[in-house]
Amino acid sequence: FRTTQDPLVHRGRHFGRAVHAFCNVPTLLTNGIVLLSEGRGDALDLLTVDERKEFVAFQELLRAVPGLEPRLMASSEEEVIEIGELIQKGINGARADDTKGMKGAIIDWITPKGQSLNPHIPHNVKSGRGFNHERTGALLCPAGLDWTNTQTRTKLMNGEIQVPGDQWPVFLYADYTYDLEDLWNGLLRSGLLVSAYKHIFTSPSSVDQEPKATRSGNARIHGMRCVTKASIAYVTTQTRFSLTSAQVFSRTDLITDSKRFYSSIMELLDDPDKSDEVDQLITWWNRFGHNSQQRDLC
Repeated sequence: FRTTQDPLVHRGRHFGRAVHAFCNVPTLLTNGIVLLSEGRGDALDLLTVDERKEFVAFQELLRAVPGLEPRLMASSEEEVIEIGELIQKGINGARADDTKGMKGAIIDWITPKGQSLNPHIPHNVKSGRGFNHERTGALLCPAGLDWTNTQTRTKLMNGEIQVPGDQWPVFLYADYTYDLEDLWNGLLRSGLLVSAYKHIFTSPSSVDQEPKATRSGNARIHGMRCVTKASIAYVTTQTRFSLTSAQVFSRTDLITDSKRFYSSIMELLDDPDKSDEVDQLITWWNRFGHNSQQRDLC
């Protein structure tokens, strides 16, 4: 049974993946409507940094959902909350689906071809991951720390070294190599991230091969022609979570600190002083990460 409101859930799925993964949609809508009605949306420079970010996300949502703005302006407070909850349902559902899909797939990606991991990591079990395992631990090791150092590895394993969400792991870098002299060298360009991006936005089978033209991945279904900054941050956050031993991916999880991690990536990608580097990064992603049938549109 499908309701006429299902399109909001459908739009929410894409919004979470490609625009904003961790927002509280009912609150986003309520605050956005207030700013619109007061006319303050036209004076972004008068808003606080957080208000501005939230309002930009609100505007993105209005663009993503046809007819949403007039519908919101004609709705009661209760109806606005209901609309927000439907969109939120889409965001949460997509995140849960991606977490479930990545859980097993990532084990295949991090296992060297023709070899096996020692000890073995089951596709459906999280407990043996994170700093508990040599392979996942090496990938999650914060850039700048040396995983091969026995003392460092032990402290990461026993929690003596705590890793906050804004301390980035080495798997973000191409060839898992961090360049102390050039922090942008290979950043957000690892093969693991490309595999994860294709898995989520094109199709799981496209990780190892070019997808067939008839296949409808999430990017194609939602008319996503180019990589977005938020989609890179989302894929990176999902990849990080799938490598950890944490069981539940949630907005309020303080153990993996996923929201802080995601926000720290977005802050870098939205930094106007880094626009040249970010433009080069987006160009790279449209070339290597996005479906080749879409690349000429970017």
